[in-house]
Amino acid sequence: MIQRLRVRYAKRGRLRFTSHRDISRAVERAVRRAGIPVAFSAGFTPHPKISYAGAAPTGVASEAEYLELGLTDIRDPARVRADLDAALPPGLDIVDVAEAPAGTSLADRLQASEWRIRLDGVRPDTAETAVNTFMAADEIEVERLTKKGRRRFDARAAVSACGLDRRAPETADAPSAILRMVVRHAVPAVRPDDVLAGLRQVAGLAPPSPPLVTRLAQGLLDEATGELADPLDPDREAVPPPGEDAMAAHGAVPRPAGTESADVVSTRP
Repeated sequence: MIQRLRVRYAKRGRLRFTSHRDISRAVERAVRRAGIPVAFSAGFTPHPKISYAGAAPTGVASEAEYLELGLTDIRDPARVRADLDAALPPGLDIVDVAEAPAGTSLADRLQASEWRIRLDGVRPDTAETAVNTFMAADEIEVERLTKKGRRRFDARAAVSACGLDRRAPETADAPSAILRMVVRHAVPAVRPDDVLAGLRQVAGLAPPSPPLVTRLAQGLLDEATGELADPLDPDREAVPPPGEDAMAAHGAVPRPAGTESADVVSTRP
């Protein structure tokens, strides 16, 4: 392996219901069709050197999924982006490709995610009241069924910021609220549905229909400004995860590079 390329791809439309395993299979087929010289592992059952980091749950759309390719030959990242995108099905779209700096880890550069959650049937003022209650809490324990059984954990500590997006459409017959939130990549992982479970627990927020969840960005989290940096930007170094005191800090809703600005009302305790 003589070159590593980092790839940002989007999962849109019906492809949001595709499992991570099926996406990985589609990527492997696309790499072969595009003629990209991917490296293989050693052993009796060689596997292509394609690694994934921070995959979104099935049923969630995303504009910021990441993978890394190990190549046996040098390739122009722009050409790889075009060829790989052409070989993938519509809805699984390659957004950007960049060369990975030596000695760096993609996972270390994915410290937090920004999420957009559309709640149909929920009035904005109702959603805002629920968000205020959630953000004012010191701890909110939720329960989730995992492979190791049911597990309880704090959903509040991982939320760096949460606010109401005032651009959400609303009519007399169909109210709708849109939340924007930044969630740190904690252990255990706190997902958007965990935050929604917390909102239901502390404020009784229960949308009448399933929420539409989209990941807008992943990246390095600047705790001072609340902004997410592009993980494909080689000029910014990863920093260690924050301690418990920083994890409890609240800030304004950030606007990562590459996302459109919005009239967002942030909430602080």
